[in-house]
Amino acid sequence: MRMKRGILVASFLVLMLMTAPAGAFSADNLLIAVDEDGSADVTFNYTLSWIERIAVFLKIAEPEQELKSALEMATGSPVTVTSVEGDSARFSVLNFARIESTDNETIYSTPGLDFTGAQEVLDRYWFAALVEADFSPDLTVVRFPDGHEETFANQSAIPALSYTITIQ
Repeated sequence: MRMKRGILVASFLVLMLMTAPAGAFSADNLLIAVDEDGSADVTFNYTLSWIERIAVFLKIAEPEQELKSALEMATGSPVTVTSVEGDSARFSVLNFARIESTDNETIYSTPGLDFTGAQEVLDRYWFAALVEADFSPDLTVVRFPDGHEETFANQSAIPALSYTITIQ
């Protein structure tokens, strides 16, 4: 009797997992705050599906390390993970923006960021088939040292930017 009950419960759990909707990863907000020295503080907010939360809990996937690697590839600069919470990660990126200065202006040039390669990274994990992913942040903000902001909505790639601050 116990054996039949155990098989019935196990079968029910397998059936629930098979019929459960696929989980979803969603890139919510990306804030890139460029400092006067060209370094940047990057805050990435995202939503993890239940299957991803399990994978993160079991240390099978570490989204912050994948994001760190992607930032390093895009910028060619060292990236430090400064904090990780449930649905967000913060990074410090040295030399994120290239700086050109003259007597009366400073030009900040930031690299382009392309999120389309993130699907390839996800496909390496065992749970990839269970996840519907949207790697395009709902809102991306690039903030320059004087407070000027460039914003992008639902874009899978952010273009390289150039912004000039006039020195008075």
